[in-house]
Amino acid sequence: MNVSNKKQQLFDHWAPFYDFILTSVFYQAIHKRLLDYVELPKQAKVLDIGCGTGRLLNRLAAKYSELQGIGLDFSAEMLHQARRSNRHRPRLIFVQGNAAPLHFVDDQFDAVFNTISFLHYPDPEQVLAEIYRVLRPGGMFYLVDLANHSLTKILHGEMRFYSREKRQQMGMQVGLECIRHQHLLGPEPVVLTIFSKPF
Repeated sequence: MNVSNKKQQLFDHWAPFYDFILTSVFYQAIHKRLLDYVELPKQAKVLDIGCGTGRLLNRLAAKYSELQGIGLDFSAEMLHQARRSNRHRPRLIFVQGNAAPLHFVDDQFDAVFNTISFLHYPDPEQVLAEIYRVLRPGGMFYLVDLANHSLTKILHGEMRFYSREKRQQMGMQVGLECIRHQHLLGPEPVVLTIFSKPF
């Protein structure tokens, strides 16, 4: 069984309990801070990659009354939980799939979100290239993940933590412009990096 399948089984197993364990408090704090830095047009179309149980999209939809969002996750059980707790049908939908390739048309979204899942991707450059492709010109990519002071830190060959500089470098390689970095939570810093797709 490859690493991706093992992770999928792990998240499938966690899904029924995911919003009732420590992660719920952790993500709630991150989402609250993240929303302070999000700017969206009035009728925004957004994509949340690695959406889990859909909490971020529900919070975004509550704040932006005309937002339409798609949550994407590779775990069928996480998506089952997301659909059960979807308080904003039909504005929010949840679909199964991987971060690369993204099965969406070019220039489709005003914003893409990725919260504490970028560290799992074996080919982050391909994911970033796909995000660039599906963003509209002027669209924003909000990347929230654990950071590292060195360029890249790899744990167990499965998780990768990127410094601010490395994130910016990888984004530039696919055409994304880095707007800012913002520290969200400690002690091991959770950092928001905001990218834009140039016009």
